[in-house]
This record gives sequence, structure tokens and C-alpha cells, in this order.
Amino acid sequence: MTSLPILAQLAVVATLAVPVGTPVTPALVAQIQQAPGHYHEGELGQKFLLIEQNLKCNCGCGLDVHSCQFQMQCGTSPAWSERIRKDLEAGLTPEAIQASFVAEYGPTVLMAPPAEGFNLLGYLLPAFAIVTAGAAVLVVIRAGRGKGAEVARVDEVSDEEQARLAAELRKLEEADSPDW
Repeated sequence: MTSLPILAQLAVVATLAVPVGTPVTPALVAQIQQAPGHYHEGELGQKFLLIEQNLKCNCGCGLDVHSCQFQMQCGTSPAWSERIRKDLEAGLTPEAIQASFVAEYGPTVLMAPPAEGFNLLGYLLPAFAIVTAGAAVLVVIRAGRGKGAEVARVDEVSDEEQARLAAELRKLEEADSPDW
């Protein structure tokens, strides 16, 4: 039973109507593993999970079919999972199953839009923006080199400027001192 995800274990146990506190025996584990549950083991299970994660549930939650089935518990995702499972067992490829959903519900059923046509802009625009911003930063940095305020060296300060600086520092110290 530990090979199944915890939520899948709970869902399967609930469908088998196993009372709470029932000891986990090898017979119960076999019964759970043979039940029409939601688990993803082996090559078929991996294909099943991949298809579920690539399709968006149309209940309005915005989650993939796999996540929606356990988080939102709508009526759509279990039916879609069952359809996917039956299609895989019938020998259809994951691409064919996904294409059947797209044909029935449109490309909005995909978690990520296909990289073609106007959708290509969504894939390329972020990379273009990052490269452009990096180039702009480099231009600003290079333009800023060599320019800037000239800083006077300490040995180049005249006696008059030193006296003025000392007077200003005295004024600051007097202003900061407490009045008591």
C-alpha cells in the first residue's frame, strides 16, 4: 500500500468501503491494487500521469486533470481520467489521446499552448525582453564609466577650504549637542 500516493490510497479505500481502523493485510493491499483507482505505476501508469498533467480540467479550476481530481474533487476530472485509462488500455498512444481531447474541447484544454502561430510570441517574448534589458544595462554601465564628478585629493585641499570645513563641522556638532 505504500507504493500508492496517500490521496490515492484514501480514494481507493473510500471506494472499497473499508471501515476506519481496518488492519492493512496483504489481501487488502491486493484488493486496493486491483480496484479501479488512481495510481501511476509502470510504463502505462507513467503515460497516464503524463497525459493527465498535460490536460487542463474544464471545471474552471485551472488545474491539470491529475491535480484537480484530488484538490477540487469535481465531476469532470475523474471521468476524464477514466477515459484516458481506457484509451491507454485500448492501445492508443498518448499523443492520440491528447489530440482527441484537443479535437473535442479545443486547444484551451492543454496546460501549455502549442508553440505555433501567435502562441509563439508568448514563448519568445520573455527571452527577448531579458536579452534587451541585459543589453540596456550594459550600455548604461559602459556609458557611466569615465564620467562622474571629479573628486579632489586630500593633498590638493587649500588652507581656506580646510578652515571652512572645520567651521561647518563645529556647527554640526553644536547643533547635535543636547540643550541641557
